[in-house]
Amino acid sequence: MSTYDTTMLIDPVARTIGGLEVAAGPLSFGCWRFTTADVGEASGLVETALDLGMTLIDNADVYGLDWGGTGFGAAEELLGRVMAAQPGLRDRMILTTKGGIIPGVPYDSSPQHIRGAVDASLQRLGVDTIDLYLIHRPDMYTHPEAAATTLSELRDAGKVREVGVSNHTPTQTEALAAHLDFPLATTQPQFSAAHLDPLFDGTMDQAMRLGVVPLAWSPLAGGSLATGEGVRPELIAVLDRLANREGVSRSVIAYAFVLAHPSRPIAIVGTQRPERLEEAVQALDVTLVHSDVYDIIEASTGTPLP
Repeated sequence: MSTYDTTMLIDPVARTIGGLEVAAGPLSFGCWRFTTADVGEASGLVETALDLGMTLIDNADVYGLDWGGTGFGAAEELLGRVMAAQPGLRDRMILTTKGGIIPGVPYDSSPQHIRGAVDASLQRLGVDTIDLYLIHRPDMYTHPEAAATTLSELRDAGKVREVGVSNHTPTQTEALAAHLDFPLATTQPQFSAAHLDPLFDGTMDQAMRLGVVPLAWSPLAGGSLATGEGVRPELIAVLDRLANREGVSRSVIAYAFVLAHPSRPIAIVGTQRPERLEEAVQALDVTLVHSDVYDIIEASTGTPLP
C-alpha cells in the first residue's frame, strides 16, 4: 500500500439534514420494494432498519406499482399501517417521500398537483407532517419558480419540514434553488460503482458546494453488483479483491464505495430481508483509501484515469 494511502474515506457519523432533529444514518431503508401484505413483517423490517441506525425511511407516492405492489401509493399506505401499529417508530425516523411522477403523464410539478400529492401522501401515511419531501423527477414544463413557491407554502403550513430533489441535473437543481427562500436539504441521484454519472456530471460537486446531502439510490445497481450479472468483469474482480481483503461480501464493498465520497452521501438500501440490512451496515467498518476507490472507478469505466 502506498505511503499516501493514509486517509480512511468512510465517515460513519450520522448526517444532519436541514433543521431536522433526528440525525440521518449513513444508510437508509428504501421502500421501493416494500410491498408485503403482512403488516407484521413490514413492521419488523422498519424496526430492524431503525435499530441498525437507518433512520431515514425513503418512500414515494408512486411506489407500489411494481414489485408485487397493489398500486399507486401502496408503499406509503403500508408504512402508514406500520406507524399506526407501532406509533413509537414515527419519532425515531426521518419520514421521507416523493411526488411528481404520474404514470402515463409522466411528470407534473405544477402547484395544483404537488399540493394535492402532498395531501394525499399525508393521508396515506397517517401523519400531519412529512420530514423530507422530494420532487421525484424534474417536470420540464413547470417553471421552477412555481414549484418553489408551492414548496415554500407547504413548508410554511407545516406539511413538510425540509425539501429536496431527486433525479435532477445540477442546472435543474440550481433553477429550483434560486427561487426557494430556504436551502434545499438533499439531492437523490442514482449512484453506484456501476453508475458513476454523479461523479462526472457535477451532481456531487454541487452537493458539496450547496451543502445538500446526496441520497444515493440503487447503490448495488439494482442488485447487479451483488450477482455480477451485466457488470464489467474487471469491476467485479476489483470488488471481490477488496471484499476478500476486508472480510466482507462484494455488496458491502459496493455500499462502502458510495459512502466513501466526501459529500458524505447516504446509501439507500432496497433489500427487504432483515439479514441483508444487517449485512449492509458492515460497510461502516470497511477501510477504503484513495487507491481503492480509483481502482473501482477505472474498472467500472474501463478507462485509466489520466
